[in-house]
Amino acid sequence: MFIVDIDPIAFNIGPLAIRYYGLLFAGGFIIGYFIMQAMFKSLNYKTEDLDKLLVYIFVGTVIGARLGHCLIYEPAFYLSHPIEILKIYEGGLASHGGTIGVIIALYLFLRKHKQYRFLELVDMLSIPVALVSGMIRIGNFLNAEILGKFYDGPFSVIFVRLHDGNIPRHPVQLYEAICYFSLFIILALIYKFYKNRPVGFIFSILIIVIFGSRMVLEQFKLEQADYSTNMFLNVGQLLSIPFVIAGILLLVYVFKKKKGA
Repeated sequence: MFIVDIDPIAFNIGPLAIRYYGLLFAGGFIIGYFIMQAMFKSLNYKTEDLDKLLVYIFVGTVIGARLGHCLIYEPAFYLSHPIEILKIYEGGLASHGGTIGVIIALYLFLRKHKQYRFLELVDMLSIPVALVSGMIRIGNFLNAEILGKFYDGPFSVIFVRLHDGNIPRHPVQLYEAICYFSLFIILALIYKFYKNRPVGFIFSILIIVIFGSRMVLEQFKLEQADYSTNMFLNVGQLLSIPFVIAGILLLVYVFKKKKGA
């Protein structure tokens, strides 16, 4: 069992509190930028276009993920307190909304930059996305949010700052982080060594693994939504199903397309 008593605030700049969550989120994007820059250079693409692309991606991710969390998991609270939606630095991003936000952002980017292909770009983006996803989950752990269910085992954690009677829990945020960091390594290796892969293969694997793991790991979490589905599956699992199906269909499509080419 591990006792976690970490102040989620890294430091203060005047009245502004900078949280580890925000630093990890921003740090992930910065690292992701350098990863994408290396891939763009290897393909002789313009890094100036990459700068524009990442602005689209950053805005799409933040808006999509934040609105996804607020409107899917806690709609009653946030619709009654809309100003709270802006407090992204306190945590509260939904991967389902973030994924949709990125796809919309890419669509808008490609309308102005028609020389790039959607599936090629999302394949490249999938690698830093897996990394950023893992870093965000570390941030969730430091924020003591997205909590696991009761678990009195050797790897359980107690978040002292919750003041909830020192309940031991599954460190489910770390379960997800390990999954996403592992996926990052696997996708990077596929990109480097599987040269004859079909375009869209990496993206399909990302979607299947991230949302497939969400379906599995949700069973170790407390319900995040402020309402119940009254079903065997919770909100996060239900939302993950169409993404997993879409990933499988895309995987079949890209292999069929490559075979027929």
